[in-house]
Amino acid sequence: MIIVGAGVLGTMHAWQAVSRGHEVVHIEREAAARGASVRNFGLVWVSGRSSGPELQAALRARELWEGIAERVPDLGFRPSGSLTALTTEAELAVAKAAVQGPDAQLRDLHLLEPERVREVNPALRGELLGALWCRRDAQVEPRVAQNALQAELARSGRYTLLTGREVRDLPAPGAVRDDHGQTHQGDQVVLCTGAWLGGLVRELVPDLPVRRVRLQMMQTGPLGEALTTSVADADSFRCYPAYQGPELDALNAGQPQPPTASEHAMQLLMVQRADGSLTIGDTHEYEHPFSFDTVEDPYEHLAQVAERLLGRPLPSVRRRWAGVYAQCADTANVVHRAPVADSAWLVTGPGGRGMTCSPAIAETTADELDW
Repeated sequence: MIIVGAGVLGTMHAWQAVSRGHEVVHIEREAAARGASVRNFGLVWVSGRSSGPELQAALRARELWEGIAERVPDLGFRPSGSLTALTTEAELAVAKAAVQGPDAQLRDLHLLEPERVREVNPALRGELLGALWCRRDAQVEPRVAQNALQAELARSGRYTLLTGREVRDLPAPGAVRDDHGQTHQGDQVVLCTGAWLGGLVRELVPDLPVRRVRLQMMQTGPLGEALTTSVADADSFRCYPAYQGPELDALNAGQPQPPTASEHAMQLLMVQRADGSLTIGDTHEYEHPFSFDTVEDPYEHLAQVAERLLGRPLPSVRRRWAGVYAQCADTANVVHRAPVADSAWLVTGPGGRGMTCSPAIAETTADELDW
């Protein structure tokens, strides 16, 4: 198998191929993955997924992540769950509707009183009416996950990673030619090129139903205490399809977002890294051309919201960055998967679900292509 793209989606396709007995040549145009696969929260996020195929993919991926982590502990997999903090009655109403929904048991959703919130996550000392607890959510370490998976794949003796090579052509069935002039021949090619939608991808699929989305995030120094769950604010209700309904309509009508949050399509997500630091975000920018710089107002807003929930100042910010991911134009589609040439397929567009759903997406590819 020839897998193009060494982000989390491509790496999970390589994992499936090697696990099913195949040899893999894995080609990456950078020295290592540098796109959305390393610029994200590392969340395995079940709680907000829409009912149906998206939720099923997330649940299956959650199961697969846990199983893979038993073999690859360096992934930093933690079944930590998440808390969505509630500060108003309108937010509380959305959470109550979620725990009464038909999928609440699958998501392992619970509504917590303030005292119980602090038992589950003592770092949340702000004034809260409660929190929506999703025990099914988890996290991995995004900056190391691909490297850890690829190192384990290399131990099989059936995996070769070639970096610093851009694929330019599909000269024959099951073959690719890179910008070093080298042709790699296999039985099948899977292109997992992430947000790189130009070049060869554009030539193969001029009208690809996928768009690019830009986001801003930041990372602080160590918190100095454990953030025992990932944390979201109630603006996440506006971002995820699981919470749609009259209660969310009432929240949007009666409690509009602050101007900065609305302008940048924001929510607060906050995750603690293995070194104790906090990854905090994020914004969403959809209109091209994207800004080439990062904007400070969203960072100030995120810091204020995080400090209200924590009831304390944040550690100093050590890093700020922007990232771009590929999202299906029809967001009801978990991923775009389609043939683009003889024995070659393109798999792209999971959007913000990439880190969560990549193991299940790759498994489905393997099943459909009869690996």
